[in-house]
Amino acid sequence: MADEVAVAAPEAPEATEAPVDDPDTHRFECRSCGFVYDPAEGIKKLAVEPGTPFSALDPTSFRCPVCRSQTKAFKDIGPRNKPSGFEENLGYGLGVNQLTPGQKNVLIFGGFALAIAFFLSLYSLR
Repeated sequence: MADEVAVAAPEAPEATEAPVDDPDTHRFECRSCGFVYDPAEGIKKLAVEPGTPFSALDPTSFRCPVCRSQTKAFKDIGPRNKPSGFEENLGYGLGVNQLTPGQKNVLIFGGFALAIAFFLSLYSLR
């Protein structure tokens, strides 16, 4: 038998890291009233232009437009299109846990609308 020489398979390039999470795109929620500051939208009422990150707001003069709380009352809730929930639980739930809150709303309320449409179609079975 001939000596077999182990040939190392070329290593696959490592998976590229997820895009760096830019904190300037994160939304902030007021813990007092639930108002959500989204930098992509800004606040017309306070003349805050769209694209202004929360960190660029003046902490001494900025107040929540709903309850007038200071910037200390706001907490970071992450970017708009981030899946909701704990990171360790995103792999469970038949993939539903990886949906964004907006996608979950479409799934839930679309299911309700479909069920109502099926129920109303029963009246045509005379």
